Amino acid sequence: MEEILKLQELTSSGFAQLSIIEIMFNFAMCMIMAFIIKIFYVRYSYSLTGKIHIASIMPILAGVIFLVIVIVKSSLALSLGLVGALSIVRFRTPIKEPEELVYLFLIIAIGLGYGAGYVLETTVIVSSILAIIYLTLSFNKKSVKTNEYNLVIDWKNSDVRFESLITIVSEYTDSIKLIRLDSNKNMNTAVLVINLIFDTKLDDLLVKLQSKDEDLNVTFFEAKTNW
Repeated sequence: MEEILKLQELTSSGFAQLSIIEIMFNFAMCMIMAFIIKIFYVRYSYSLTGKIHIASIMPILAGVIFLVIVIVKSSLALSLGLVGALSIVRFRTPIKEPEELVYLFLIIAIGLGYGAGYVLETTVIVSSILAIIYLTLSFNKKSVKTNEYNLVIDWKNSDVRFESLITIVSEYTDSIKLIRLDSNKNMNTAVLVINLIFDTKLDDLLVKLQSKDEDLNVTFFEAKTNW
């Protein structure tokens, strides 16, 4: 009986230390920062796939993490229960780009920080991280100018050889890297990463390739696209 009373006292004392006003203020700050990160991610991220979908769950993820921390920090028993619950959860998140992981970890961090009551520290550090990201992106845009593209060529004409297409592409590029080559009786597809020669226009390369075959399809993608 005494052990039960001690456990109840330990649990209730943890919640007694939590002020509802303080919790709601911390939660409001958490949501504000989560929406700031969401807007920042949508505007400045280089991610090409699922950007809006991932951004839409950021405030929800921050709120869930905040709730979990507020609950478990008041009780050792609840903390142990959380560890046990997470041990049976299997995460299969289709995250491919490191940049997405950075922003998701940032969202998790603000949920942890505000949930634990470190409002000032979390606000200052997260704001500093966003400032660093912004300055880094601004510097890269000014200092790094690349003509690198993903080039996809589709053709059906069996008389058109892959080597002849490479010869044409090499006239306009400094480097060529083969990513994928698919060939069957109905269609041939080549995926290349190319670095255009300075002052070379994509239209010139496009016209030269299509002069080889009028039915040839050419597609350009940003070089950051993952295959």
